[in-house]
Amino acid sequence: MVDVVKVRLENMPWEIVRDDFRRRIVTGEKLMVAQLSISKGGKVAMHKHVHEQFTVVLEGSIKFVFETGLEFVAQKGEIVVIPSNVGHAAEAIEDTITFDIFAPPREDWLTGRDDYLRQKT
Repeated sequence: MVDVVKVRLENMPWEIVRDDFRRRIVTGEKLMVAQLSISKGGKVAMHKHVHEQFTVVLEGSIKFVFETGLEFVAQKGEIVVIPSNVGHAAEAIEDTITFDIFAPPREDWLTGRDDYLRQKT
């Protein structure tokens, strides 16, 4: 059994992944939520993972490009659902804050083995 926890995001330190990308992570046994802050022009290289992903845009806007050729911009108040193993890349059109929700939790993010994020594209 996992303990019940209450977290105040504003009290959590930001992890500086790159100068244009930072995050705060809260994880449970089967789900992970990351608050991301991506500066305008910040990019996430094309990648895929077994995790189902929901991206909730809280502020700003972000362009997604999928390996299928689909492209669109997600804006404040919109949610993007990315199924398992679908390749995707992103670029912040303006300073952007999102909640990225993953099931199961991203082990690569928790252990720092997320090289695709740490290198500026």
